[in-house]
Amino acid sequence: MKSVALSANSRTQARRKGARLIRSQGRIPAVIYGRHNPPQNLEIDAKAFETLVHLAHTEIILVDLTIAGDAKPSRLALVQDVQHHPLSQAALHIDFHEVKADEMVTIDVPVEAVGVPDGVKNSGGTLEHVRFRVKVRCFPGDLPEQITVDVSHMKVGETLHIGEITAPKGVQLLGDAKIPVFAVAAPVVEEVVATPAEGADAKQPEMIKEKKEDGSAPAADAKAGDKKPAAKK
Repeated sequence: MKSVALSANSRTQARRKGARLIRSQGRIPAVIYGRHNPPQNLEIDAKAFETLVHLAHTEIILVDLTIAGDAKPSRLALVQDVQHHPLSQAALHIDFHEVKADEMVTIDVPVEAVGVPDGVKNSGGTLEHVRFRVKVRCFPGDLPEQITVDVSHMKVGETLHIGEITAPKGVQLLGDAKIPVFAVAAPVVEEVVATPAEGADAKQPEMIKEKKEDGSAPAADAKAGDKKPAAKK
């Protein structure tokens, strides 16, 4: 990955009120930190940073940071984190992680599928993107913007794992080799449940009457208006 040039100034106002003032002037509060130097507060031109992000192909950005008045002519850094306004999505704060060109870095990189799986094209299956990022280790110059995986050979029921991905030159894939990244699921078949025809009479439960011990049918229930026979004199 090639680094992109970006200019910055040292920032003396670190409190919330100072950060608001910086933003009102069209700049973004930032900080750079790393293993070899103490953290340093910075401010970045908002338009320059927005242009940089717009031109980047992925969210992983390697910058060659020039800090006005700094003893070092430039500092290599990764854009580690960007805080955005919840409504306008404007950048509110940037974290830069300083790295060395001759030291390996470990970072999560997006992984994307290339091609249409055989199980999707010929069997009506669905490609499932199980894992969207994989952890890699490499030198900053070898850092890929993303890792692409050819999935055209995959059939229904097959799963592609981290251990089956071929890493770019100079890049080491980290993590359990058995972790799934892509899978081709079988097509969903809707089960049709038969229903009785409209207007058809539903079967009524059969009523079974108990017989008396002598085998005769039980007497019919007396109606409310029936009178008892008169007693014989």
